[in-house]
Amino acid sequence: MTENRQVVLPVIGMTCANCVSTIERNVKKLPGVNGSIVNLSTERATIDFDPEKIQVSDLVQKIEKVGYGVASGKMNINLKRFSDISDSIRLEKTLTKKDGILLAKANIATESILVRFIPTITDKEDIYAAIKQAGFEILDNENIEENVEDNARHAEIDYQKKLLIIGIIFSLPLLVYSMAGDLGIIPAPVFHSIWSKILMMVVAAPVQFYVGWQYYVGAYKAIRNGSANMDVLVALGSSVAYIFSVFVTAGLLHGHVYFETAAVIITLIKLGKFLEARAKGRTSDSIRRLMSLRPNIATVLRDGKEQEIPVGDVLVGDSVIVKPGESIPVDGIISQGSTFIDEAMVTGESIPSEKTIESEVIGGTINLNGWFMFSATHVGKDTLLAQIIKMVEDAQGSKAPIQKLADKVSAIFVPVVLGLALITFTAWIVLGSPMPMDSEMTPLTRALVNMVAVLVIACPCAMGLATPTAIMVGTGKGAEIGVLIKSSEALEKTASIDTVVLDKTGTITLGQPAVTDIYTSDKYSDDEVIRMAASLENSSEHPLGQAIVAEAGNREIILIRPDLFSSKTGMGVIGEIEGKAIAVGNISLMNEEGIALNNWGEKVTRLQENGKTPMLVAINGEIAGVVAVADKVKPSSMQSINRLKKLGINVMMITGDNLRTAQAVGASVGIENVIAEVLPGNKAAKVKELQSAGKHVMMVGDGINDSPALAQADVGVAIGTGTDIAMASAPIVLVSGDLKGVVNSINLAKNTVRTIKQNLFWAFFYNIILIPVAAFGLLIPIFAAGAMAMSSVFVVMNSLRLSKKSVE
Repeated sequence: MTENRQVVLPVIGMTCANCVSTIERNVKKLPGVNGSIVNLSTERATIDFDPEKIQVSDLVQKIEKVGYGVASGKMNINLKRFSDISDSIRLEKTLTKKDGILLAKANIATESILVRFIPTITDKEDIYAAIKQAGFEILDNENIEENVEDNARHAEIDYQKKLLIIGIIFSLPLLVYSMAGDLGIIPAPVFHSIWSKILMMVVAAPVQFYVGWQYYVGAYKAIRNGSANMDVLVALGSSVAYIFSVFVTAGLLHGHVYFETAAVIITLIKLGKFLEARAKGRTSDSIRRLMSLRPNIATVLRDGKEQEIPVGDVLVGDSVIVKPGESIPVDGIISQGSTFIDEAMVTGESIPSEKTIESEVIGGTINLNGWFMFSATHVGKDTLLAQIIKMVEDAQGSKAPIQKLADKVSAIFVPVVLGLALITFTAWIVLGSPMPMDSEMTPLTRALVNMVAVLVIACPCAMGLATPTAIMVGTGKGAEIGVLIKSSEALEKTASIDTVVLDKTGTITLGQPAVTDIYTSDKYSDDEVIRMAASLENSSEHPLGQAIVAEAGNREIILIRPDLFSSKTGMGVIGEIEGKAIAVGNISLMNEEGIALNNWGEKVTRLQENGKTPMLVAINGEIAGVVAVADKVKPSSMQSINRLKKLGINVMMITGDNLRTAQAVGASVGIENVIAEVLPGNKAAKVKELQSAGKHVMMVGDGINDSPALAQADVGVAIGTGTDIAMASAPIVLVSGDLKGVVNSINLAKNTVRTIKQNLFWAFFYNIILIPVAAFGLLIPIFAAGAMAMSSVFVVMNSLRLSKKSVE
């Protein structure tokens, strides 16, 4: 049994929420398709399917058949020694089997192959790799299209801009001419003449049938597929105004002509869609900024020489050289040199991070001032930056539960509006008051005008954009501050969190023991006690002993190799250094070695009460001092916990440590509710208990030992540093190891959900208020078209405000 696959297809031509439901409904009908989610804001379709029953090309064909396009790129790749028919057949077969390649057509005469591919599934590097693996050599190809999806979107925006300009060129003079006639500036006999009407009809025709042709095509395809979308409303509304005016011009009906109304309706809505597309483009600015971090060229050391190669050609294990001011091309570990690196765009940390030998570096971050060389550990799609971009794109393509209401309304919205328009027309014909004798408008004209106003005022676009645009901006902003939100559902749930459960080790604390206190007798200095203890512990691998060794390194103390060394399990170590007997360990070790504690016992007890581990150091049978080791609290933990409390959130700590240590750490950061001595497997049960009490729980841990609890919580947050964090299973990942990311994620979620509710309110409120206004004849069609166009722009612009809001 094969596993299901998921692909993301970039869709072109969607105009409203009904387009979304049309694609989802039709794609789900295909055999082997298990589910599809279409996002109007990102203009992408995420489809789960069984690859044994259906292929990607079938999905593309279905989307194109129902009236929409799928952005694809073309590459004409020149090859060396490609002249045999068998070569062309073999390469075509190799490429067409590859995911995301729709077409591969070889040309023996030009020694090239034309490849059509979907940029969200495969890219140039993947295609090149497949060609090379098939045994062919690629020539330099200078004219290969890059950024295929963006180019397709921009081409569509440019086309819409051209149509808008044409619409303005014809509509504006027509509107001015009509207003001049209505105001009496143009003499009535001239304005109402048959030639004047014909002129207006001719001027309006390019707008109606060229600029507005997309609406006719879209309406036809929507109706053919058993649905009705915004195109139906626009095409029907403008056509009624235009065709009625044609009948008046031909003398078949009496009344005023509305050619300018039909033209301006189309032009205003085209203006709104153009502004909406421009604004929607800004919602993905964060993704583009992340992508722009990736350099195109890397300097590697091969065969003893420095070589500049494309980043896509860097291999795991390559020695990569980075000079001051350059971006780091891939992930790796420093082998030579040291520097400070700006990791703000990846981790959200504004302070540059110091890097030395054995430090991990992240691709896309900026080397500030030092030369260094590193060994590549993750390249291509495996780098942390690539993982972050993928996570954000997946989150932006998902649907939040709050969107279900908008989807349900949008599914019936257009048919309801059509019904209301028909009721409006009938009501004005049957119930409308008689028209004044000198009025140009007949009862039929009045009914038609009000019906057209109802048709064009309705806007399913705003409802369709309300949630996804806010999700896009919110998740994008999260990525900029080091908060990776993997799904819109997690974002929505985070907004309602009232209880945060924090793991201790590695979350509140640094996760590694460090020396916190040094007390010595009058005979010895701090450095001397550390020198003796560290020299002995250097032969041990115990974490507490290594903490003392690290402290010696911080003090630049030179260590001495012990003449004798022995480890006492559960107690400490003993040995001989420079002819002196040294013992480092707990009270049990001192007792076993017959070393008197004297007054040191009280000091040990106080340190233990503060959650620290005291290690006694004896020299020649006499205690020289005590070194306390503890897992230090992160500098920002207390401040972040206080911020959580100010948000009204109950903060708890859960740990497997003993109660005394746990309470000491809790007290140091202001946490009163401490759950200690809990095994990793039982943490999930504790979270479940809180949920049973009606709490909405966020569990924050390292994403590995705490994985059952992270999965059980309403929202799991993996916190940590390094590239492994990208693989964490929690729905929210904090790239840096700072607890402030927890606060930021909650504030970000609250801001995003608040924006979604604002968008939905105005989308619904707009239609609920203005449709009746139009039905009662209080809104002329031109103003209705303008209001419709601006409603979607308002929703997008309101979502963009999220990027400016602080979450600190």
